[in-house]
Amino acid sequence: MQGLLLKDLYMMVKYGRIYLFMSIVFCVVSFMNPENLFLVFYPCLLCGMLPVNLLGYDERSKWLQYCETLPYTRAQMVSAKYLIGLFAQLAILLVMGAAHAIRMGIDGIFYPGEFLSMMMSLLMLSLIASSISLPFMFKFGVEKGRLAYLIMVGVVSGGSVTMANILSTKTEAATNLVSVLPVLCLVGAGIFALSWYLSIVFYRRREL
Repeated sequence: MQGLLLKDLYMMVKYGRIYLFMSIVFCVVSFMNPENLFLVFYPCLLCGMLPVNLLGYDERSKWLQYCETLPYTRAQMVSAKYLIGLFAQLAILLVMGAAHAIRMGIDGIFYPGEFLSMMMSLLMLSLIASSISLPFMFKFGVEKGRLAYLIMVGVVSGGSVTMANILSTKTEAATNLVSVLPVLCLVGAGIFALSWYLSIVFYRRREL
């Protein structure tokens, strides 16, 4: 299992540099323009794309067939993709959280409740970003499962814009959303766990 994670980490460093660069750019831009919350949400979407792109590289290089000869189970192969994506999402979440905590402190508008709401929103969107498309990718392959990938991009982008607009206001809708964010985070975690389980089931049945 550690070998699979290291392999994906090396691939992420080599082929995912553009995502790292774009995440840094969005982090800097969002630090300079904290009112635009979409700039905060978008790096989470990028991190949600990483496992999908890594799986695409695996398919094109015939790694999936080669890995069948190694002492790894298909459940471990699926779990490696979910774990590497989760690690990347948590890392960007910490970076974005630290950057905005500093910015809010400099501006003298650091409110723990508002900051916690933003972090929970980021966590929920990060989990959903990985959950939608991966089961379809493991069942049908990256090419056939690309429709689910596009749906994931649309759902998370639309959700991030909607939540950014709501959280940036002081209306009753924003207050109601903040009150249910912990429940939504639990729902996101449940969707992520269900997606992980379905990916293992689908991939075990798939013929390579």
